[in-house]
Amino acid sequence: MEAVPARARVYVACAAVLTLLCLLQLHHNRSPWWPVVLLAVVYAGCEHLLRRRFGGTFHPVLLAGAFLLPPPAALLVALPGALLGHDGRPPTPLRRVWRAVRPALAVWGASRVHWALGGREAVAAADFPYALLPAGAAVLAFCLILAALDGGILTLAERVPPRRAWRGLLSRSLAPIAAHGLAGLMMAVLWRSPYGPAAALLVLLPMCVSWWASAQYHRERAAHQATIRALVQAVDIKDGYTRGHSERVGQASVLIARELGMDDERVEVLRFAGILHDVGKLGVPTRLLRKDGPLTPEERRIIELHPEYGHEMVRGISFLGEARAAILHHHERLDGSGYPYGLVGDQIPECARVVAVADAFDAMTSTRSYRRARPVPTALAELERCAGAQFDPAMVGALGRALARHGWHPAVTADEPPDSARPPEPSPSGARR
Repeated sequence: MEAVPARARVYVACAAVLTLLCLLQLHHNRSPWWPVVLLAVVYAGCEHLLRRRFGGTFHPVLLAGAFLLPPPAALLVALPGALLGHDGRPPTPLRRVWRAVRPALAVWGASRVHWALGGREAVAAADFPYALLPAGAAVLAFCLILAALDGGILTLAERVPPRRAWRGLLSRSLAPIAAHGLAGLMMAVLWRSPYGPAAALLVLLPMCVSWWASAQYHRERAAHQATIRALVQAVDIKDGYTRGHSERVGQASVLIARELGMDDERVEVLRFAGILHDVGKLGVPTRLLRKDGPLTPEERRIIELHPEYGHEMVRGISFLGEARAAILHHHERLDGSGYPYGLVGDQIPECARVVAVADAFDAMTSTRSYRRARPVPTALAELERCAGAQFDPAMVGALGRALARHGWHPAVTADEPPDSARPPEPSPSGARR
């Protein structure tokens, strides 16, 4: 939060003063201090070990404090971990204060709501399902306070317009924090049971394992995305004429896959296939990709090797799955006149038939410096004309239905100078791609 505007600093200072005012109520607290200390230590440990290692936020201990302790004591649980924790950025005093007051005020508000609705007695008596009502209200209060604070700092520090600053903050946080709230409620009930705090802390074990698994999944997914971005950027740099084409083919492939009723996992694979279908161009001489004028038969044969080059490049990337087959076969044609192997009909993998239609559709509807984009209806008519010989009619039909329902609004590109001498691209049946 370096170079933070003065009004944002005042906002953080006001939040800190409000936190201190809430803490002043501690002198009315006659509850034993050891639960506060124990929960504060556990929360600080979670912040230090889990958040630092895996990222994200971990609220079950805080919400257990809201369900077990008076509001000022629950607030105190949040402060040590938030003040001492590390989120990977420079630990400036202002950032530390902000990171402390956010959860502190949220858990104070959650505790106030929970106690006002009789949640303390419901937890002590393990009165289900009634105990869920004050706990749910407390979780909602927790989310609302966090959303209000975060929207305010975005508006004042980042100068985000207010409508955009608060949009989606509550809806995005409600589901994950509700899950943490259930874990916190289980901790609170076990804490008040004959089994005591030791049993309550055991609830954290499956939560930590689940959080670790989720963090690993998101890290792996981020690594996948980084790999794909690097490959696509390399293709775009080498063949600027098709810049943006790969992302649009991925988008069109997703439309077709969803229209065909594929599950989410296959849809994601088809997106990868569309994005990476031309990665083999990295193995084609740049002079051929950027050549003005028609290609010689020998030059065309060299360019037609790019599906095999691409397949070799991604062969060892296991997460791509059947996308590798789409990269290899997206220039095959139903009548057997395609390349690289001249496959016929159903010999061509389904994913390759999807990408072939998406590829041709974007080639026709994208603006180039040497010609304007064809209208979507014209491109669909051309695909229908070639269906059965070049394209799978089922894929063409799925694209048409998807576009009728969702439309087509990608960013068009025109990356070459207006005086480019590159020749026009023919129809899909003779497309130079």
